[in-house]
Parts: sequence; C-alpha cells; structure tokens
Amino acid sequence: MKIKEIEAFDAFMKHGTTKAAAEMLGISQSMVSRLLTGLEEALGFALFKRTRNQLSPTSEAFLYHASVLRLMASIRDTQKDADAISNNQLGSIVVAAQPIFCDTFLLDVIKRFKQKHPNVGVRLIDAGLQELLKMIDNNTCDVALGITLEADTYGAKVTSLARCSARCIMHRTHPLAKQDVISLSSLQNQAFVELMADSPLRARVDYMMQTVNIKRHMAAEMRHMRGVCALVDRGLGIAVIDPVAELLLPGTAVVSKAMDPTIEWEIALLKSKHKPLSNVAESFCEEIYAEIDSLHKMEILTSLNVKRET
Repeated sequence: MKIKEIEAFDAFMKHGTTKAAAEMLGISQSMVSRLLTGLEEALGFALFKRTRNQLSPTSEAFLYHASVLRLMASIRDTQKDADAISNNQLGSIVVAAQPIFCDTFLLDVIKRFKQKHPNVGVRLIDAGLQELLKMIDNNTCDVALGITLEADTYGAKVTSLARCSARCIMHRTHPLAKQDVISLSSLQNQAFVELMADSPLRARVDYMMQTVNIKRHMAAEMRHMRGVCALVDRGLGIAVIDPVAELLLPGTAVVSKAMDPTIEWEIALLKSKHKPLSNVAESFCEEIYAEIDSLHKMEILTSLNVKRET
C-alpha cells in the first residue's frame, strides 16, 4: 500500500464522499477513486460497497480506519519531529567537562542553551582529563571541555579556546595577601591545600616547586577545585588554582594573586574526529564560545586570537 492511498482513505472516511476527499487533498475526484481501489487491492478485502457510483464504507473499513488514524497521528508526530530537528529543537547532547568547568561557567552555558532549545536534553558529566578524552574517543559524549596540560588527545579534534594562567589564592588575613604578585620563594614552608596527585595542575605545581627546591606543607588534598577554594576560605592554607575558579570566590574571604613565574595552559574544546556533530551539539558549542568570550572580557582568560574550528 502507498501513503497516498491511505491519505485518500482517511479523507474519505472523515468527509464521506470522494468529492469532499478530493477537495481536501487538492486532487481530482477520479484520482481519489483510483487510490481507494488500489488500497482495497493491496489490503485484500473490501472497504466499500458500491451502489450507483456511490461508496459506502464496510464494517471492515471502520475497523481499518481506527488503525489508519493511529498511523496518521504517528506521521504527524514524525513531521513535527523533523521540523523540530530542523530548527534545533529536538534531541539530546552529552557534554563531558572537567569539574571546575561544570561548577562554573558551563552552568550559564546550559541555562542560555535551554532558553533557546527547551526541548533538547543536556547531560553534563564531570570527568578527569584522561576520562573525558576516552569518552570522546569511544563516542560516549558529543563534545568535551578540557585543558591541554599533559593531554594525550586520543581520537579527538582539538580547538583551543583560551589561555589560562594559574592563580595563587589565600585567605585575606594571610600575610601573603599583602603582596600584588606571589613569587615562588615566598611560598617556602607555607601550608597548601591541593588537588589530588592525579590532577594535571597538581603535577605541574609539584614539578615547579621541586625544580626550585620549595618545600611546602600539605594541609589538605581535595578532588575538586570547589573544595580547595572552600578550605582556603576557612584559612587552611594557600592554593594554586585554575583562573576559572575565581568565579567561585565572590562572597568568600579568599583573595587571588598572580604568580611569578606562573603556569600556563589552554582550555580546549574536543570533538570526535570520526563522528560529525548534530546541529544541536553545534549550537551548544556556540554557547560555549560566547561564554569564553565573556570570560576574556572579565580578564579571567586570555584570548588566543585563533580561528575556531567547526
């Protein structure tokens, strides 16, 4: 059977005559008759009784029309879905990101994205660098947001978004809070709150301190940067943080200082080299780009002035 035959049958059952069905469908009356005959032949049973060129539905026609109504509703839903997909209003995306991004600017990215795409689901997964790289490689997420410190990019296509410079934070009553720039020598024998040892930033801090023989007391270690900042706010020690973590500091007693020398890296957007992005995922990336631009203006991040890949 053909969809046009089913449409003609549905129109006839709703309007009662081939003439009215033809007007509804915008075709000739004779075409409606041929379509109905073709449907009967395809089904193998009579849909109509024919008397003096008039058609009367059989009991089987009423039974079959109930099924057709369900089919036509499904077709309309399919068309609505197609329109929604075309307008980036249907689907879902999975985003993997390092915890500090999940705790800060990605929350605003999701808010703006959902305002524009209310029917698109967003799943945000906080993941360590190696984990999110693996997720990109095995296609378990659409896009990922990570950093380029010690990064093996697996099967990812990497677009650098901005440059980061590490910041040193401490409670505002700490003696070092009076300095404009924190030198490495001033960190000798200070109490530190650190990320766990498997963090790329922690590894870089350890290396820098060892290179110039700076000894520090490890007061506490945390998995997430949010926890590190919270402990510094409670006066447990100094920390070296991602500059994005400064978004967590308003309302706290923590002050942020530049370091000399500092540690630098880049924020990167990662996509699969093998799986093209959906339109909704591309739209989400556009919101990320806009948020990164706002962080440039806030001087939290440094612009790279490079063309972003699409």
